Amino acid sequence: MAEDDGRSTAHDDDGRSTARDDGRITAHDGGVTAHDGGRITARDARTAGVPVPGGGRRTSSHRAGYATLGWALVYGGFGLVATSAGSALFHRAAEPLPVALNWVVVAVAAVTVITVPAAVRPGPRIPRAVVLATLAGLCAVSGVAAFGLLMDVITLVFAQTVGSWTGTANRALAAIGVVLLVATARAYRSAAYGTCPRCGSVHTSPAVPSAALPAGPSVASPAVPPVASPAALPVVRGGPEPVPASRRVRLTAYLGAAAFLPYAAMKTTWALGGTFAGVGGAEMTATMERNGASGLMLTLERWGVDVTALLAALGVFLILGLVRPWGQVFPRWTFALRGRRVPRWLPLTPALVGAASLAPYGMVGLVYAVLGTAGVVAVPRGDFPTPGDALLVIWFGLGAFAVYGVALAVAARSYLLRTRPVCPLAGTGAVT
Repeated sequence: MAEDDGRSTAHDDDGRSTARDDGRITAHDGGVTAHDGGRITARDARTAGVPVPGGGRRTSSHRAGYATLGWALVYGGFGLVATSAGSALFHRAAEPLPVALNWVVVAVAAVTVITVPAAVRPGPRIPRAVVLATLAGLCAVSGVAAFGLLMDVITLVFAQTVGSWTGTANRALAAIGVVLLVATARAYRSAAYGTCPRCGSVHTSPAVPSAALPAGPSVASPAVPPVASPAALPVVRGGPEPVPASRRVRLTAYLGAAAFLPYAAMKTTWALGGTFAGVGGAEMTATMERNGASGLMLTLERWGVDVTALLAALGVFLILGLVRPWGQVFPRWTFALRGRRVPRWLPLTPALVGAASLAPYGMVGLVYAVLGTAGVVAVPRGDFPTPGDALLVIWFGLGAFAVYGVALAVAARSYLLRTRPVCPLAGTGAVT
């Protein structure tokens, strides 16, 4: 028997052993028991010589952390090269912002290089809350730097070019950083707080396979029954049952979808040769050609099909799928895919990117439209006969983006929660 400050005791009986740490955990034939209401952590499991959910998260933390470090080195080097070359990484519309702002990229990379090692190998020197807050701040700054990437992708697909390749590269790298920083933060939180890597909850009595335990007589406290074996747990092979969103979320999604109707009607009117806001279809096509629209866009426009109206229709389809059950399981009209579960990333990726792009872009434009209508700011007429015509188009366009973007964010959050994977440890005392 060996003791360390009275905290840990190991018993050996005929070459078989069990372990206890502060009376919190006991390994026995049936599983692992937490004593005194204690939470089983990875440290307790290592003391008992058995794994628990989240115990392998340190490996995930290492992978995510090292990938984030690699990204930070690339992103920081990219910022330094662009700064030394005098190339602006940030733009407002088509106008480049001061090159001095490039140092924000370098600063983000530097702070990431300092913070991520603390997340990969958590220790007592840096408080966990500080590490998580720093990672959250880096995510926020990177998200702002990535703003506009969706517009770049749409422009690249239909116009085969972008306004600034350097700016687009900066936004793409920033978006990659957001994903990696979020993964690092999740892995660190699981390792540091003992949360389940699958559902994010804290399981007070996780199940552990008996085969992983050292053979020996049970020394579990008779006052606390052993945890059920994995065979007694519910086997979950997929996500939760498809259910629609709440009534409030559905109404919000329907409002977002309806907001695109005036915009789609305006663009379709021009595509069909009609006149809106003092501009006819032929004039609008000429304006598009002058602004560098691709041959595909111009051809579709002459056929009466506006590309942005098609994208609006896809947006309506997306937001409706997020709040209806057919967005979780492929419906019958998908033929070969019908009945199969929709991968979560398939609708969530465009939904989250779209909401992050359209909501702030539309809200800023909406404020501009309100100020322009009130006469606080002057609205240039641009390609329209009068400033009033230009203001009308702003209301139809940016107003739709604002309402739809906010509704899309609400619907995406609802979908994210409703499709959250069911943890195999359901019913074992999770604290949510």
